[in-house]
Amino acid sequence: MIEAGVAEEKFTDTVGVLTSWDDGVLLITRKSGESVRIPESALVAGKVVPAAPARRRGPAVSYEELAHVASRAWRPVESERLGDWELRAAAGFTRRANSVLPLGDPGVPLDEALDVVRRWYGDRGLPAYIQTATGAEGTQELLCAELERRGWVREVTAGLWVGALAPVADRAEGAGVVLSREADEAWLARYQRKGVSEVALKVLGSGPSVWFATVPGLSEGTAPQAIGRCVVDGRWASFAAVEVDPALRRRGLATTVMAALARRALDEGASAAWLQVEEDNAGARALYAGMGFAAHHAYHHYREPAAPGGGR
Repeated sequence: MIEAGVAEEKFTDTVGVLTSWDDGVLLITRKSGESVRIPESALVAGKVVPAAPARRRGPAVSYEELAHVASRAWRPVESERLGDWELRAAAGFTRRANSVLPLGDPGVPLDEALDVVRRWYGDRGLPAYIQTATGAEGTQELLCAELERRGWVREVTAGLWVGALAPVADRAEGAGVVLSREADEAWLARYQRKGVSEVALKVLGSGPSVWFATVPGLSEGTAPQAIGRCVVDGRWASFAAVEVDPALRRRGLATTVMAALARRALDEGASAAWLQVEEDNAGARALYAGMGFAAHHAYHHYREPAAPGGGR
């Protein structure tokens, strides 16, 4: 990490990873994944920033461990190795299941690896995406900079947050929540992604130990009041698809669902939890912060540049 002082109308600081210094321009990638270009002539001072101290809240965990755990909780229907990279596909159902997870060296030069990626996804009629991470030790600021230099476009940024599991279970009694190993028709009726295919059901049901939570509708035949999904994987429990009837929000239903799932995960030996949240979802971020979750790193999906002539 580096902190650079920049002379503009007033002095400003930019903190991040120095990912290149070419032709008199410094490229610094911030924790959020944003790239900042600083003319060398504007640089007043720079210093190396020591690694962040050990976390004081939530479980200690490396980026690599979390990346593997998150990948196991949302498996594609097809995957292939390219060195330490994993190419993943699931007929286009979510970017996470249809993107490259680049954990290490692809075993070939980057440009050659990107050509392989384009062909692999093109053969399946899919755009090529690469999932990267920034903001923690061992994340991929350098790869982000290299992708941007080659015209890849960052489309989505979200945060991966971690926290202790027991406080989530203690937040509510979890009464009235029905737990199941499968996403039934009622659960799917509340799930935001409509028209879920067989491929999507396979992805939703993937993971070491998967649980679906449902708070039944207020009357027979109506969609559930709230739903959620949890995957237990060793010490980790993940929360996803926590959705509440818009007319019933701010009544504690999301907390109730998560508490019921957390109790089941504790029974299976988990002690830590993680979840993903969009950076612009202020309501969810406030809810999870109140439960003791805190950001660990940001992750991004880069899409291949459009081909000349308006093609993919």
